[in-house]
Order: sequence, then C-alpha cells, then structure tokens
Amino acid sequence: MVRVKSRYLLCEVNVSDRSRLLLLDDRAVAAAVREAVTRIHGDYGAALCSSGFTVKYLNAHTGIVFLRLPKRSYRLLWSALPFISTIEARGQKVSCFLNCLHVGGTIRTCQKFLIQYNKQQLHRMLPKCKNPEEEQKIRRAILNCSVPGGNMEGLGDEEDDNDEEEEEEEEE
Repeated sequence: MVRVKSRYLLCEVNVSDRSRLLLLDDRAVAAAVREAVTRIHGDYGAALCSSGFTVKYLNAHTGIVFLRLPKRSYRLLWSALPFISTIEARGQKVSCFLNCLHVGGTIRTCQKFLIQYNKQQLHRMLPKCKNPEEEQKIRRAILNCSVPGGNMEGLGDEEDDNDEEEEEEEEE
C-alpha cells in the first residue's frame, strides 16, 4: 500500500471586525475554500479538492486555520485562496480574506512556524506600548512562547544544541 503524502497550509483569516471571527466554523471555511477552487479551476479543481482536503484546525479567536490536502494538489488550492472574499457561516456572510503564512509537510512544522510568527508579532507590538505595564505583559507573553515538549531557542539550530552538549561534557 502506498502512503499518501499531505501538505498543511497554515492560514490566517483576516477580517475588519474581530468579533465576526467567532461566527466561523471549520465546515464554513472548508465550503468557502472548495467553492473558490471550483470557481477558479473548474471541475478539475473540484475533483482534486474533494479527495483528501480537510480543515484540521480552526481557532475562531485568533483566526488561525490549518488546511490539510494531498501533496499533488496543494499548489492548486493555494492559488485559489486569494479569491476568497466572504465566508458564509451561520446564515451570515463574513467579509474576509485568507493569508497563507506557511506550507509544511507536517502539522508540527506548522506549529513551530506559528510560534515563531507569534513571537515576531509580539516583538512588533513592544514599541507601540503606552505604559510599562503593557510592555511587561508583552515581555511575559514572549517568554511563555514555546513548543510543548521542547525549547524554542534551538529550533532549526541543531548545531547550537550539539555545541552546548559538547561544552557540558567538557565541563564534567
């Protein structure tokens, strides 16, 4: 049996009114993506999107969405994302657009990217703080960013981890 390889798209739903994000659910986002792929790529796109496409995660508070799809069709779906202008959820149309932040081979790589992305966003917020209390809250949030079961300082820097281990062995 052959393993089906997947790609995960980490997307951000951008809306003008953040309270409208709470109306979204995973079925509504999936329907909007399928409709956009069908509109842009026709029956071929609809057929590729019908097999193996799922919304794995949706956070209605932050607007983060993980889309899972077969590796062979991820570019087709990715190219249709800019054409999504509204998502119909719970009988209401939510005016929005999807911004693709990252494409990864596993959910884990997308999670790591999301943590780094959130750290960058917090660092951008620091200069805009109006008082020291806000600044302190943001600094605490930056320090609390981590991947469960690992540290964030060594992501992608395996050489640094090996150097630290060698230094510890030399000290002993």
